[in-house]
Amino acid sequence: MAGITTHVLDAERGRPVAGVRIDLSVLEGGEWRHLKTATTNADGRTDTPMVPPAEAKTGMYQLEFHVAEVFAARAGTGAVDAFVDDTVVRFSVFDAKQHYHVPLLCTPGSCTTYRGS
Repeated sequence: MAGITTHVLDAERGRPVAGVRIDLSVLEGGEWRHLKTATTNADGRTDTPMVPPAEAKTGMYQLEFHVAEVFAARAGTGAVDAFVDDTVVRFSVFDAKQHYHVPLLCTPGSCTTYRGS
């Protein structure tokens, strides 16, 4: 399977994060061009791939995870806890035949990502 997929996990509570808006952009001519917006479901995943296999191309991409608004609305999280704002992950697709899974593990105070499978 090729293409780009993602999901969001709350590392503090050990569960998926629903309702996170994610914007996908591609770098073209030195400018970021918006391609798609999706929202995570109850499993913390988007209902469809951010880039389906048939549309996969090499290039620089970015996923912007709008986690600040989700954590701000979460019960038990105060303004003092909100260190992480919207998180941008930039990555390179160097082989369009490969699958690129870009998960975000986050809390109101931290975030990390990796290339998943």
